[in-house]
Amino acid sequence: MQELTAETTVLRVDGDEVPAYHVRPDGMPIAGVVLHPDIMGLRPLFEDMARRLATHGFAVAAIDPFSRYGDDQRASAEARMAAVAQLDDATQLADLEAAANLLVVEDDVFTISVMGFCIGGYYTFKAAASDRFDRAVAFYGMLRTPEPWRGPGHRDPLDVLANACPTLAVFGGADPYTPPEDIEALRKIWADRKDCEIIVIEGAEHGFVHDPDRPAHLPEAAAMVWEKALAWIKP
Repeated sequence: MQELTAETTVLRVDGDEVPAYHVRPDGMPIAGVVLHPDIMGLRPLFEDMARRLATHGFAVAAIDPFSRYGDDQRASAEARMAAVAQLDDATQLADLEAAANLLVVEDDVFTISVMGFCIGGYYTFKAAASDRFDRAVAFYGMLRTPEPWRGPGHRDPLDVLANACPTLAVFGGADPYTPPEDIEALRKIWADRKDCEIIVIEGAEHGFVHDPDRPAHLPEAAAMVWEKALAWIKP
């Protein structure tokens, strides 16, 4: 088994302290990955995922997207969902960029991808258009901001994805957060982009890849798209 070095650290972003989980393989990493969790934030599930990525040679930094929130706003999925409208794109992207900078400084990598799930996929789409990342993989990220999330700090991913870095977008065909008309809108935006790809797993619901304990989990489909994602981010 490959040796890994893992630590909990803190990113300092515009005066704020943002918890992060940093893991790297023994020896020189092949590239870096910034990992944006789902609505429930940084937790053992995503620490495990970071280590899993590191076994493939990547240096990984996973951030906590709700680090600026109080305990009451982080207490449950419902509380977090209600608080999303207060998030700000510029702040979230700054956190992702700080995680990328950590990998450059600490791990001496210069090719860095961003990967996210659910709300992490939503922000991965926006980060893909930020000029900071070389590649991106978004798992069932929303292409339009859900109505309860709408706030002055949000832009719809569809408004920026024409300028995305090479991006792999993975969707479930039965996911109400990414309806067929939104996916078709993305197909039109990327019609001339040979370096971007859309995968739709028919019948799959939201969250079918990353958490085996979810009823929506589809082991075979999850394994297939995970292997595709690994190939996508390898330099």
